[in-house]
Amino acid sequence: MNAEQALAALAALSHPTRLEAFRALVKYAPGGLSTGELVDLSQLSQSTFSTHLAVLAKAGLVTSEKRGRQQIQHASMDTLRALMLFLANDCCQGRAELCEPLIAELSCC
Repeated sequence: MNAEQALAALAALSHPTRLEAFRALVKYAPGGLSTGELVDLSQLSQSTFSTHLAVLAKAGLVTSEKRGRQQIQHASMDTLRALMLFLANDCCQGRAELCEPLIAELSCC
């Protein structure tokens, strides 16, 4: 991941609706959620939510799959992983012991 991609992902996640939608998709990974389920969770109209979903998709955070008559949305775990690595890659200027608490918290997931 480069700085431009990281900025796009962070910008996409900087809105409460998009952040909550992405967190819900991560929670339901790898199965994902239908667009309708996400709309219901957001309590927004379909058209308003679609705009938010498009921002997440453009940033590479969400992918879509047609399953029957439904569109199933998935969190891109590869993009999430790349973003987290981008943010932590220069962590602690090579002093791994300073990153150990972060790694320990993530390993319990």
